[in-house]
Amino acid sequence: MRNILLAATAISLFAVPAMAQNSPFANSYGTIGYTQLDGSDGDLGAITGRLGTKLNPNFGLEGEVSFGVDDDESSFAGVDTKVELEYDAAAYGVAYLPISDQFELFGRLGYGTTEIKASAPGVSLTEDGESWNYGAGAQYFFDGQNGVRGDWTRRDFTDDGGEVDTYSLNYVRRF
Repeated sequence: MRNILLAATAISLFAVPAMAQNSPFANSYGTIGYTQLDGSDGDLGAITGRLGTKLNPNFGLEGEVSFGVDDDESSFAGVDTKVELEYDAAAYGVAYLPISDQFELFGRLGYGTTEIKASAPGVSLTEDGESWNYGAGAQYFFDGQNGVRGDWTRRDFTDDGGEVDTYSLNYVRRF
């Protein structure tokens, strides 16, 4: 009886890869990279991480979070000011256009939140804003799992908060 159970278990392990192909998370990926945020109030830099999954070859979902690493410093009337990104987080629907097995274009649409901190000697102000985000990009894979990604995304802030363009270069890893 024990041998039959062991044999059945061993045979069932061959079915695991087939089940994984039907899972919506079989085409998951993660990215890590640098993002440049260009806005009218300053240019900021951030480290950005993303997690996403392709639900089919042409559509997927992804979430991203960024933390500021490059602040904008300026001087106005002899007063030094500093603007820094505290965080940026967003969720997107992503449409893919596969060009080959290694190269694809994509467009994305989502909603996010951003927090910026501005400070001068003796004064500090933190602002946050919600935004509708849209953008496009491309990714190239060196092999089945590793690649690079470049993208542009515009954050269109609600409540007349203006617009910020972001440019990102990332390492991509498929799971």
